[in-house]
Amino acid sequence: MSENKSYFFCGIGGSGMLPLAMIVAARGAAVAGSDRSRDQGRTPEKFDWIASRGIALFPQDGSGVAAGQTLVASAAIEDSVPDIAAANALGLTRLTRADLNAALFNNADRAIGVGGTSGKSTVTGMIGWILDRTGHRPTVMNGAVMRNFANADMPFASALVGDAATYVSEVDESDGSIALYRPDVAVVTNISLDHKSLEELHVLFADFLRKARVAIVNADDEESTPFLSLDNARTFGFREDADVRASDFEALPDGCRFTVHAEGTGYKVNLRMPGRHNAANALAAIATTHAAGIPVAQAVEALADFAGLARRYEVLGQAGGVTVIDDFAHNPDKVAATLAAVAELPGRALLFFQPHGFGPLRQMGRELAASFAQGMRDGDKLYVSDPVYFGGTVDRSIGSEALVADIVGAGSDAVHLTTRAECGAAMLNEAKPGDRILILGARDDTLTEFGRELLARL
Repeated sequence: MSENKSYFFCGIGGSGMLPLAMIVAARGAAVAGSDRSRDQGRTPEKFDWIASRGIALFPQDGSGVAAGQTLVASAAIEDSVPDIAAANALGLTRLTRADLNAALFNNADRAIGVGGTSGKSTVTGMIGWILDRTGHRPTVMNGAVMRNFANADMPFASALVGDAATYVSEVDESDGSIALYRPDVAVVTNISLDHKSLEELHVLFADFLRKARVAIVNADDEESTPFLSLDNARTFGFREDADVRASDFEALPDGCRFTVHAEGTGYKVNLRMPGRHNAANALAAIATTHAAGIPVAQAVEALADFAGLARRYEVLGQAGGVTVIDDFAHNPDKVAATLAAVAELPGRALLFFQPHGFGPLRQMGRELAASFAQGMRDGDKLYVSDPVYFGGTVDRSIGSEALVADIVGAGSDAVHLTTRAECGAAMLNEAKPGDRILILGARDDTLTEFGRELLARL
């Protein structure tokens, strides 16, 4: 549906925009774009690579917007942004990222949608890898770089371009756009507080699951309990009555292993990713691909080679006996899962956290503080910088100092230092052999660079 069309992506470097731009470009569309990060000089290597793919990049000043294009932009972006103003003046059709992605998704014969508060990028990557390894040539739209598909020519492999008939995608509940999708197989990894109230989330996810031929539901997740009784539900989890069940979980220094039980047979799973939450992610992927016709044994074999996603408990390296890990954890559920994985192995954790915005701190600051306080062990230390802020009119009255006060009040060791540089210096001064330094946060592509800088200075 994208052949011979022309798209202009406002914010083309974003985690949801870039893979979509790659997919429509590969299908024959003309693609151009702009990005505020490029104008500010952030992550130049990413934009150099985008340009090398034949995509024309422009300043975000309206100069790249032309007649005949379809504008792809966030629904929240203001009309005063020059690209939007130029598109409005030309009367261009405007789509959100979700509008365009849903159109591609709904046009596929086999459409697999992955929703949920946490784990959906990892599950999407796992499903894509299993389908690719078993010869099904999927198109995969993900919000994170899939390391199995990344190489020197494709370093930002958050998309895999395969056949249009099989489309695997993350779907987003935060803006309600999950309602646009018509899945053949629908997955909900879990439900917890993030961008919307739990009541709103239950309505959105229920509608998403009911539309599917098969609904894949987490039997271990309390908030997913209402969906277990759906006529189309197949369940996964550690519970005895789950359709795809795990047992005998064992944490390993370089991953984990467990047994998966399905249709009366047990299979040994070796995963190169740590944590029970990643075992649960693997169960979701196995259940989903089984619903799409892939034998469990083939899914298990493929997952043994699954390398994970960038910024999902990604080990950047070790120096002086200190391991540096980069992770996307930014909401209460993701923080809890990451800290649980940390606690499975010995060694002190020095945690850096950059909140992904002032709005999220207002929405879920107390729940986020509780996740840190409950997940940190004696000896662990948390360093929190000011939230990420790239400009705009957001209310900045509640900042990181309130989060830290709640964590300290709950008995854990946390400190607020204004800048990332101050936090980094304090962590390096504290680090001893056997420690793990974790870089936590979202919405800021330079967090990985920060982790690599700390590793180099160790």
